[in-house]
Amino acid sequence: MTRLQTIQSSPNSPNKVAEVTLVFWAIKMMSTTMGETGADFLIFKLHWGLIITSCVMVLPLLVVLLAQIQIRTYQHWLYWLAVVLVSIVGTLITDMLTDYCHVPLALSSSLFSVLLITVFIMWYRQEGTLSIRSVNTRKRELFYWLTILITFALGTALGDWISEGLNWGYLVATSIFTLLILLVAIAHYRFKVNTITCFWIAYVLTRPLGASIGDLLSHSAKNGGLGFGTTNTSLVFLIIIIALVMYLTIVDKTASKNKTVSMGADA
Repeated sequence: MTRLQTIQSSPNSPNKVAEVTLVFWAIKMMSTTMGETGADFLIFKLHWGLIITSCVMVLPLLVVLLAQIQIRTYQHWLYWLAVVLVSIVGTLITDMLTDYCHVPLALSSSLFSVLLITVFIMWYRQEGTLSIRSVNTRKRELFYWLTILITFALGTALGDWISEGLNWGYLVATSIFTLLILLVAIAHYRFKVNTITCFWIAYVLTRPLGASIGDLLSHSAKNGGLGFGTTNTSLVFLIIIIALVMYLTIVDKTASKNKTVSMGADA
């Protein structure tokens, strides 16, 4: 066994997933919106089409995920780059099923839900936990990223089904998913519902919320949106994501430096 494999399989290995804070949810929300508007930008603005876009985006996703799994410590920029790429590919998977395979959004939502539950069962049976605070082995990382990909595909299907399939519109869809997330937060903080359960429910719901927000901002007024366009929406959210990731990186480096100075003083 190599030194890297030993580190990755050790229960004392560092967690490879971002800490869940308000900044985490902010970046997660904007990355989901980026998945929606970014995919639309590549498909329609650059005229790549759905099939070419899907094929092109799979390669960088695989490269980044491989780097994320191989690296020994958590890195903000690499983790969030992986999340953004998974968001885009997850969106494309659902769009392929809808536009080319003509799978109804209600059916694809159901299929992804079943698939997600199946992965959760397999993950729990093999690892004994679904907590993201102990994603510190290669197997757990693989389960984690597979789960994330499915949540993005499921969230896209749910968001499109509510807003477009049922013709309720993007504003109504945004309001519904916002309310559901607030109910999950109340269930956790007020009624002490299991933390892991609430996290994964919220994680799934932030995808259709982000997709609905992205469509609401980018689509034209005649299509029920605010008309900011996919280019402007994607650019603004990308800048904010980069700024927040840089902020987290600076905070971590400052904390690490202060800890080193403190340890030196104690010595």
